Amino acid sequence: MRTFWGLMRAYWFSDRWKEAWILTFVIALLTALSSKAGVWFALALGELGNSIAFLHDAANTHPLQTILTNAGILVLLVVLKDAGFTGVRNLVSTTLHRKWRGWLNSQFNQALLDGNHTHFHAQHGSAAGGIVAPDNIDQRIQESIKDMTGGAIGLAMGVLGVATSLYFIGENLIGSSVEVKGLEFLGGYGTAVLAFLAVAIYVPLNTWIAVKLGRLLERLNVRMQQAEGSYRSELTTFLRRSFHVAASHGEGVQKSMHDRLYVDIDKTWGRLNIVNTSYTSFELIYNFVGARIVAYAPGLVSFIHNRLDYKGYITGSEMVAQLISQCSWFIHVMPAIATLRANSQRVTELADAIENVQHPREFYQQTGRSDFGYATQNPVFGLTIQKLELAHQGEDATPFLSAANLRFRRGEWTFLKGESGCGKTSLIKAINGLWPYGRGTIVFPEGVTSFYAAQEVKLQQVSLKQLVCLPGSESDHSDTQVAAALHKAGLGDFIGQLADESREGKIWDQVLSGGQKQKLVVARIILQQPGLLFLDEATGALDPEGKIVFHQAIKDNCPNVTVISVMHEAVAPRSLSGEEFYHSVVSIADGVATKKPLAPSLPRELTTILAQPRPVEEKWLRFRRLKQK
Repeated sequence: MRTFWGLMRAYWFSDRWKEAWILTFVIALLTALSSKAGVWFALALGELGNSIAFLHDAANTHPLQTILTNAGILVLLVVLKDAGFTGVRNLVSTTLHRKWRGWLNSQFNQALLDGNHTHFHAQHGSAAGGIVAPDNIDQRIQESIKDMTGGAIGLAMGVLGVATSLYFIGENLIGSSVEVKGLEFLGGYGTAVLAFLAVAIYVPLNTWIAVKLGRLLERLNVRMQQAEGSYRSELTTFLRRSFHVAASHGEGVQKSMHDRLYVDIDKTWGRLNIVNTSYTSFELIYNFVGARIVAYAPGLVSFIHNRLDYKGYITGSEMVAQLISQCSWFIHVMPAIATLRANSQRVTELADAIENVQHPREFYQQTGRSDFGYATQNPVFGLTIQKLELAHQGEDATPFLSAANLRFRRGEWTFLKGESGCGKTSLIKAINGLWPYGRGTIVFPEGVTSFYAAQEVKLQQVSLKQLVCLPGSESDHSDTQVAAALHKAGLGDFIGQLADESREGKIWDQVLSGGQKQKLVVARIILQQPGLLFLDEATGALDPEGKIVFHQAIKDNCPNVTVISVMHEAVAPRSLSGEEFYHSVVSIADGVATKKPLAPSLPRELTTILAQPRPVEEKWLRFRRLKQK
């Protein structure tokens, strides 16, 4: 699906090919019937015109009855053609549109949300490396695919309509053709040859004009989609950070940003309106000249020389008009073609971006050094990091963090400390394969699952049970297990709403506070029982007491988990009894990460005493007695 035609035919050669081809066949059949009905319509219109022309003819014994009969037949044909064939075809074509779009949508969602983290890597292109990340991926999947599939079906039906009309109308024109004075060498095919010649000259000439305008429309449509996507993306981001804008009184800056982005929309829209208006005027003039002048010209000479009666002249002219109309589908749908090409370009660019990052290491090596190796070892040896260096984009980029050899044994708790911006989060990302540039080897314990808990928790719009069961499915765990995990995490008040996607009209992302969201992460950890746990400032929204409860819940319910935690605190939290949660610390200073055990903790007797609510003096005396012993 990285080329236009590949994208167009993918659905028809997929696992749902039967569905696609059956709907296509029905549309083709209804299109052929509609074209045939167009011939019947032209014949009926000729009969009606003839009955009106000979209304006062003495040989016409029932003039009014003839007119009403022909008018009734014409109306019935209109109903059959427009409400029957064309109407049903519209229903079938919209069904095909819905099915095709749904299939394409599922393909792109599956490709983006694979185990390769494609959605993450696809957004990290670099103009310097010649690989530009696709802008507004959400718009490409939602709007571009929808408009592209609808436009393609409409154009395909237009092409089919041209083919069937050429056959049915052409057959009738040839059958009713008569000799033309001055062109006797053509014999009885004179009017038919003139009709085809008029169509062959008039339509291609105006199609060339339409193509020129269409290319301009295509460029403006692409630009309009980019401008609209950027504006919508900023609005979405703004609503997510609404509180921060309000707290910092940043409405003025936000408003100026919105105004600046909308200026691009307004200018592009203005140019697009001018071109669209010009095209509409061109099309209206083209339609009138084609239907009322060009269509009536081929049979005029024969009609003047009395070789063609009025009925034949009207019928033939209306057929030529229909033939011009059908063959002009390219002109009529040029704006749609421009939109189709713009949408398909947006979709194929996304397909290219997805394909480019299927091998992240090779992808990032095009814009910098990316030489990470990942392996597994016996779980007894835990997690090992060897000769790790992290850098930014660029072949000659100097590493900002290095770690010669870090080993984390099974069940060990380690916290990372260092100044802000020293690379603590980058180190965790690199371990999890989410940092693009650098080198080194990360050896995971075999068969051990990992869990990454970040500071900012964003909740999907699903049930509370599904939120707790992430990244697994809610069918993986019973309601009892989920309820127990919520209770242990301190969210027992919400157990009654496990099946609900919202509470009082608000989704869970709006219902839960920052601290409650981080407790929800604890519930996930307790339920999933990971062997490796990465806490990236996962207690940032909790107060000191809440941080202790957070750690204690994990300590009590995940006894063998290896924990690597990023915290801003200079000293890691301890339990209420004074015991250390963490066994070691990785310090990052001057771009070097070194690991060492924490200082020996105080004797258990002393930590127990310190945890009791006694006056400071009494604690001091007890400490001195213990020291003397």
